Amino acid sequence: METILRYVIIAAVGALASILANQSIAVFNDGLRPVLPEYLEKRMDRKALAATSFAIGFGLVIGYGLPTSIAASIILIHCILLTTDIIGTWCPDTKKGMIASGVIGAVYGVALLFGLQVIIDLFNLLPVNFLGSLGQVSAGITLAFAIFPAVTVALQFGAAKGIIPAVVTLLVRQIVETYGKIALDAEHTISLNKDGMALLAGMIIMLVFAAMDKEGNDQNSNEMLTQIFADKVARIRKYMPVLALMGGLIAAGTSMSIMAGDPISLGLLAEGDRVNAGLTALARAIGFIPLVATTAITTGVYAPAGMTFVFVIGLLIPNPFIALIAGAACICVEILLLNVIAKGLDKFPGIKRCGDNIRTAMSYVIDIALLIGGILAAQAIMPTTGLFIIVAFWCINKCSKKPLVSMAVGPLGAILVGLIANVLFLLSLYTPAA
Repeated sequence: METILRYVIIAAVGALASILANQSIAVFNDGLRPVLPEYLEKRMDRKALAATSFAIGFGLVIGYGLPTSIAASIILIHCILLTTDIIGTWCPDTKKGMIASGVIGAVYGVALLFGLQVIIDLFNLLPVNFLGSLGQVSAGITLAFAIFPAVTVALQFGAAKGIIPAVVTLLVRQIVETYGKIALDAEHTISLNKDGMALLAGMIIMLVFAAMDKEGNDQNSNEMLTQIFADKVARIRKYMPVLALMGGLIAAGTSMSIMAGDPISLGLLAEGDRVNAGLTALARAIGFIPLVATTAITTGVYAPAGMTFVFVIGLLIPNPFIALIAGAACICVEILLLNVIAKGLDKFPGIKRCGDNIRTAMSYVIDIALLIGGILAAQAIMPTTGLFIIVAFWCINKCSKKPLVSMAVGPLGAILVGLIANVLFLLSLYTPAA
């Protein structure tokens, strides 16, 4: 029964996300959202829109989404929603096109879930089974992610101030590691997670710094934007029921560990650490508030996962039916609060700028952590040779005319090392350690 439900949810996510993209109601790719008004206002034709969607999304699916999903055996949401953006925009903007996009999206979702399991099963049949070692790809992320608030402060206020949350984060981590076990009685003990507590401490300091930044906003304030683009906000609210259903389905899928919203929470979810996965997803969601709110107000197009709080709900609520209801409610609250959020960002312009810096800081941390994780996995598969292959792959990719995104090199490189190990084994050029 649970297996059937998993396929029903993934099919529904694929179908509805494709329809939302087809009707220009919501798209996942942040780079595509600002382009849609050009199509809606007849300044761009459908072919150009479809080509743009493919150009900015396909590489991330192949080079980033799939390798990360295979490494953790859980689907990274980019694999689904970037592809449904492409499916939706490539199907005609007609009733038949809308139905076609839904059918193709549903088939794709089922194929992705089934295909991921097939790939994992095939890996288990290889003479050198490296699937277990791939789990180390996310090891670096789990350890390094707590530093992103310090990086955010450094980006916004300078490296000197960034040292403050960095030191506090380190101290909290070490204190919790040493004194984090609290005995309730002879049989029961509460163990605090050192990485989660360190992240929480860093986030508190980051938000304090951001709230203290009173530097004036520019003249095109968000409050002014809500007045100028009132029809855009009205358009999003018009589609609130279907957007709520989309958010609920994503929350339900996350609740069942089918999918996750980012590599960090995905890795923690794969380890069964739902609480800290939820905490990291919450940190990411806070960073997306300014981006999603501003692009929604100015374009009239929302994101299928909203401000990504639906992932937090899915991670913290293990019951998919309750998660579905809570996720739907979350999207409704987000949409109804769009104007309020915009006004709040105007009162605290530092927090708005902090949101932009959070995403940049996360990108820095994920880039280096996934690279280190890829090296750890490659070394576990082929000691010393794995490091050589990853470094070679990184450098050659940098020299490529169309390089993969940096964060894809670690996961993809680790898979490459595993495949090379199997080829060398068949050629009697490599013998795995016992």
